[in-house]
Amino acid sequence: MELKHRTGILPEFDPYSDLQRMLSSVASPAIDTSWVWLLTYINGAMLLGFLFGQIFPYLPSKNVFIKGTMFGVFSWLLLGLVFLPLIGSGPFAYALGLGAMPALLMLAMLMVYSIAVSLLYAKLTRTADTA
Repeated sequence: MELKHRTGILPEFDPYSDLQRMLSSVASPAIDTSWVWLLTYINGAMLLGFLFGQIFPYLPSKNVFIKGTMFGVFSWLLLGLVFLPLIGSGPFAYALGLGAMPALLMLAMLMVYSIAVSLLYAKLTRTADTA
């Protein structure tokens, strides 16, 4: 996302800001204002990282590259069909009027993230198992 912002790729597609707006509008009346600052730390990497750690052992295949790829595709479908409509962008951000570019960009970002996290997770858990 940082590279996307720095290079100016699809500036109209900013799901992080949309998420922050949605969380602020929903949560601020429900929680004490001294806790609202925590909302700025909620982002896709945190949520997906938690989800990844929970389901990694259950993903089919012993190959961590395939596990990461499967998680990336699953995340893309989940975010495109549930999260983006929830924040008002429509399925795969179609409502933004940018065509397929947001969906393809999101797929590329999620694949890089998921495969990298899968490789790192496998390395760390192997190290932890042998220690």
